[in-house]
Amino acid sequence: MEKKLDHNGRWRNRIVAFRVSDEEAKLLNNLVALSGLTKQDYIMRRLLCRDVIVQGNPRVYKALKNQMAAIYEELKRLESIDSDNDELLYTLQVIAITLDGLKGEDE
Repeated sequence: MEKKLDHNGRWRNRIVAFRVSDEEAKLLNNLVALSGLTKQDYIMRRLLCRDVIVQGNPRVYKALKNQMAAIYEELKRLESIDSDNDELLYTLQVIAITLDGLKGEDE
């Protein structure tokens, strides 16, 4: 296995792996896309209780746009939001917070 230095000059030669459900994987992938970080950086920041600060860029904008389109389609399909839609509501909350933060950068 090839050793690699991270951005702080540390050797990262340990592998940590865990299993998730399809729903958890989808939510994690959505949150990673909305953060603009790599999956590894996102998970490390969350595990270490560090803030995930989203830097606006075209990739984050595209992820936000795609998520909003998916949520819009899901909301059109639903007659009412119930407890089975917690993942949708959580993703919507993350998008709202992210958009609010991006709006603050322009001001």
